Amino acid sequence: MLDRPIKQVPTLRGVTVANMFFEPSTRTKLSFELAAGRLSAETVNFSKSGSSVSKGETLKDTARNIEAMKTDLVVIRHPSPGAPHALARWVQSGVINAGDGAHEHPTQALLDLLTMADLFDGRFEGLRVSIIGDVAHSRVARSGVFGLSALGASVTLCGPRTMLPVEADTLGVRTTSRLAEALDGCDVAMALRIQRERQGNLLFPSLREYHRQFGLTREHLRRHPELRIMHPGPVNRGVELESEVADHERAVILDQVTNGVAVRMAVLYLLAGSRDENDQN
Repeated sequence: MLDRPIKQVPTLRGVTVANMFFEPSTRTKLSFELAAGRLSAETVNFSKSGSSVSKGETLKDTARNIEAMKTDLVVIRHPSPGAPHALARWVQSGVINAGDGAHEHPTQALLDLLTMADLFDGRFEGLRVSIIGDVAHSRVARSGVFGLSALGASVTLCGPRTMLPVEADTLGVRTTSRLAEALDGCDVAMALRIQRERQGNLLFPSLREYHRQFGLTREHLRRHPELRIMHPGPVNRGVELESEVADHERAVILDQVTNGVAVRMAVLYLLAGSRDENDQN
């Protein structure tokens, strides 16, 4: 559908989507805006900067005021884990989690799964995926582990011990601090951004040292000729990935971005459609 000459369809005409982003975002915010626009929904964009939140208004009051403007769906990104769940109790609009703190990022996991499904003809059983980097602070990693495990993939978490989650043993995954071990027999390596804004104190000696120990390089691609590279973005070139790796034909980072629009169109359609059915009953 994204390749159609006329990309917009009237499926959600009359539906209003409020995008509430309390954290900076480029890909996710733009992706939801494009998804809503291509389904002919109206969008209302809200950001913390310059809003009543900066004057002390609570999330609950902000959401209820936006809903009073007759919005149908709310897309929320918030630094506090659980904020979308709380919001869903306060408003009648459908709520979509666009990332809550270091907790989860469900639509990112869905687009990553779609990208892998395209690569491996829909096969997940026995697929070996290594998630590398700042796993402890990554909502992408947590949602990805849940989705991949449910579909039968084998997941390895790799990073400095200071950046691996303490609850890793309860997730049914393998953990290692040796990149070579994580890449051995691996089908997909997903590098994660170092989330310095969530870390407080730096959890590794330097960016140069991190790249030396955990950065994916041309040499890794040479040693593992079937390995595919993913990254949820934004990419720190020369840290998580060498520039040549980020631009390599076996890196599907831009495919992830494209699939993000399709997945978010599907989520908006399914949620808006289910609400229409409930309204009619």
